[in-house]
Amino acid sequence: MPRPTKQQIDDEILEAAAHLFARHGLKETSVQRIADTVGYSKTGLLHRFPTKEALQTAVIGRCVEQIHDTASGVVDLPPGPRRDRAVLTGLAELAVAQPGMVALLLSSLLAEPESEIGEALAVIGEAIAGAFGDEPHADTERALRVTGALGAVAVASISLCGRLHPGAAARLAEVGFDALGH
Repeated sequence: MPRPTKQQIDDEILEAAAHLFARHGLKETSVQRIADTVGYSKTGLLHRFPTKEALQTAVIGRCVEQIHDTASGVVDLPPGPRRDRAVLTGLAELAVAQPGMVALLLSSLLAEPESEIGEALAVIGEAIAGAFGDEPHADTERALRVTGALGAVAVASISLCGRLHPGAAARLAEVGFDALGH
């Protein structure tokens, strides 16, 4: 069996960290807990990401990058059902492949904006609003529906983690789309 590449190792670490940050918060997740989750020593993990803050920055950066990748395919679509479906499909595919990133995405929408965690995760929330073609916090009803749709995708992907196959992303996207009320 070939050894994992540097990129594969980093991806595994970032996914595990995203899941733990979403579940326990940025402050409450230790480097040791992340190292234990991925089966590396704390020293080995710190060799790749020299500080907890560097790891947090990398996780948030990766999450935003993935949202922007999803949004790049819909920039020409006006806000509305077609764009919503396309964004949710991309996020559902991400949820099947990397449920921790989608859990972090959802937690960014739930964090208190004035808290330290909320400020750190605000960039994720802004990227999500942009993907859907929305202004952050402009329309409470719309924000509620988008959060519900993302919640449906995130909760289903996390609770069914390991049992979802790549083809399940389409159904997962439909569950989220239904929550939008189109």
